[in-house]
Amino acid sequence: MITDYSIQAIAINAIPLIFAITIHEAAHGYAARYFGDNTAYVLGRVSLNPAKHIDPIGTVLVPLMLILAGSPFLVGYAKPVPVRFDRLRHPKTDSIWVALAGPGANFIQAILWAMAWIVIQGLSIQEPFLTGMAQAGVMWNIGLLVFNLFPIPPLDGGRILSGLLPTRQSLAFDRLERWGFFIVLALVFTGIIGELWMQPLSNLFMRLIDLLMTPLRMIF
Repeated sequence: MITDYSIQAIAINAIPLIFAITIHEAAHGYAARYFGDNTAYVLGRVSLNPAKHIDPIGTVLVPLMLILAGSPFLVGYAKPVPVRFDRLRHPKTDSIWVALAGPGANFIQAILWAMAWIVIQGLSIQEPFLTGMAQAGVMWNIGLLVFNLFPIPPLDGGRILSGLLPTRQSLAFDRLERWGFFIVLALVFTGIIGELWMQPLSNLFMRLIDLLMTPLRMIF
C-alpha cells in the first residue's frame, strides 16, 4: 500500500493509520460489550488511545520487516481485543458480529476519508498534505479491512468462518489458531495473500466505495 517511505510519506500516513487500527480494535470491544461480554471494557480496551492497541510484533515488527524487504505493500495488526465468547448471549452468532465489527469500522472510515477526498477536491483546496492524507485514509482502511477478513484464525475472517461452520467443524478449524500467525506470515512474505487476496478484494471494495461516492460527486 506504500511504496514511498520518506519522512513526508510517513507523516501523511501516520494519522489515518493510527485511527484505522485504533477504531478497528475499539469496535471489537464495543461489539463484545453490546452482545454481553464486558471483558475488553473492564480492561480498558474499548478506547481510542492508540497505545492500548499497539502490538510489538504485529504493529511494529511485521511492517518493519516488510519495509526492509522492499515489499510493495504493508500489512500489520494490533493487539487483539480480549473477548470471552462464552459470555456472549448467543456465542455462535454473536461472535460473528463481534468479528465483523473491526472490518466494518474500517469500511466506514474508508467511506469518510473518501468523502473528505472528494470535498477537498470539490472546494479546490490546494493542499497536497490533506489530499494525500485522505487518499491514505482510504487505502489503509481498505487494506486493513481486506487483510483482516482473510479466513484464518486469529484474523477476523477466521472468526467469522468459525462462527458460520457447524459446531464440530468449527472446533476443528479453531485448532488452527495456534499456527495461524505463522501461516499468515508465510503467506504474506511469499506474496500469496497480496496477489490472490489483497489485490482483488481491495479492488472490489474500492469500486464499491467509488459507487457510493457518486451522489457526493454530483454535488461537488
